[in-house]
Amino acid sequence: MRRDTFLKSMAALAVAGTVPTSWAQAAAMKMMLPANPGGGWDTTGRALGKALQDAGVASSVTYDNKGGAAGAIGLAQFVNGSKNDANALMVMGAVMLGGIITGKPPVTLKQVTPLARLTSEYNVFVLPANSPFKNMGEVIAQLKKDPGSVKWGGGSRGSTEHIAAAMIAKAVGVDPAKINYVAFRGGGEAISAILGGNVTIGGSGYSEFAEYIASGKMKPVGVTSAERLPSLDVPTLKEQGIDVEIGNWRGVYGAPGISKQQRDELIAKLEKATKSAVWQEALKKNDWTPAWLAGDAFATFVDKEFSSLQDTMTRAGMV
Repeated sequence: MRRDTFLKSMAALAVAGTVPTSWAQAAAMKMMLPANPGGGWDTTGRALGKALQDAGVASSVTYDNKGGAAGAIGLAQFVNGSKNDANALMVMGAVMLGGIITGKPPVTLKQVTPLARLTSEYNVFVLPANSPFKNMGEVIAQLKKDPGSVKWGGGSRGSTEHIAAAMIAKAVGVDPAKINYVAFRGGGEAISAILGGNVTIGGSGYSEFAEYIASGKMKPVGVTSAERLPSLDVPTLKEQGIDVEIGNWRGVYGAPGISKQQRDELIAKLEKATKSAVWQEALKKNDWTPAWLAGDAFATFVDKEFSSLQDTMTRAGMV
């Protein structure tokens, strides 16, 4: 059958309401990635886009990277440019909550539609290969001696690694307000700073540092999980006498103004995508822990996380 004849036939079936389900559900999707290329949100969003296509619920996915202000710049564009668009998605996570708390931008997550939490990931702290320090204990000793001399590198102000650095300082008896945290707009910039020795110690999700750890360009010295990560045999902070545990979850929001039916349809597409072979491969490759939570339950979770983070950051002198 000729292509034009086939398309006309499909159009006729669509009018009659008998078009195959996979054809009807597939749509051209748009993905807002509120960070520069190379970071966790970018990696998550592009993996999700491939999974949506693999699951047959998206005919194509286009990506828009807008980094800065812990995702607030991308959030603002999403709020202002995607109203009522049932095919628009935005990747976000715990970092965005921290950025909103510290930056107080004119836009908030209350203006967009919560869809689902996808994954959780713990932070790993690393030293550059040429670092004069051998382990976290030596970094802490220097931190106690001269807090400002230790440069902590990571994502935007209010990111989980920023919060973790403040929590570490407090746990070892150092005023969190005195930490020297250097924020970067995206994972790529932070990685370059660490590799170049422009910061003392860097923090991020393991997936962002994995290839550099494997090649010996970065030395992992601690993770923020309760137990050691299966793919990285490095002591937790708690094992090293530092009472700090913090996770970094990531999720997806829909556009402002979409209906409950449209929200539920997007959630169904996301759920189908997370069951695809492509997504399962991404989980394994990036050492992400599945953390599915959708709809109203996800909205409630975000509200509770926001309150908890705000309390932690206030106590740590970050707000």
